[in-house]
Amino acid sequence: MFRGFGTALNVVTVLLGSGIGVLLGHRLPARTRDVVTDALGLVTLLVAGLSALAVTDADLRATVGDSAPVLIVLGSLLLGGISGSLLRIEDRLEGFGGWLQTRLSGSGGSADRQRFIEGFVAASLLFCVGPLAILGSLSDGLGNGADQLILKATLDGFAAIAFAASLGWGVAASALTVAVVQGSLTVVGALLGEVLPTPHLAALTATGGLLLVGVGLRLLQIKQVPVGDLLPALIAAPLLTELVVTLR
Repeated sequence: MFRGFGTALNVVTVLLGSGIGVLLGHRLPARTRDVVTDALGLVTLLVAGLSALAVTDADLRATVGDSAPVLIVLGSLLLGGISGSLLRIEDRLEGFGGWLQTRLSGSGGSADRQRFIEGFVAASLLFCVGPLAILGSLSDGLGNGADQLILKATLDGFAAIAFAASLGWGVAASALTVAVVQGSLTVVGALLGEVLPTPHLAALTATGGLLLVGVGLRLLQIKQVPVGDLLPALIAAPLLTELVVTLR
């Protein structure tokens, strides 16, 4: 398999799943679609919790100390949130979703526009924030195979069916985000020639888990956490880990 195969497959499964979901969504009552979205929110919280448990990773604790992992995640979220809000990442992501909706679906009503944007943003964040997206893309770029991305593509395909049944074609548009983000990480993997050390990866995974909590809260309509503004935390986590290692 060629490098980038995993990302290409992931894009196809998201598009295919979205198409199936839209077809099913038109045949499902609003109450059923809402229940599907709530179920996705609960599952997202489950996945988020499992990822956040990486803060207890033995290698991370041995490298930075027992009390530092939580502080690293906290610092990453604070730095990421400050920089992301100043850069208005959430607003720009939503604006891009609105532009795509206009280009792909016509002007539509305000409700259709908001539904498209929510589907695009929620699906983009869910498909791109997880550790499988980062690890799998880097591993694929290094020439170590696309096994992780093949697994992710399968999971994303089923998730896209459920998402699109409730949120419509905005979920299909997230395939573009998957292609850009995972494609870029695959190129980074090919250029770097090595993956992150285990402790740095654990910090990144734990931070990503908390971002997914925000996605879950949005899906459950509990709080519209600006997860987009927190995305720079994924960069800050390994950098702060390296800083702590250097200072020890």
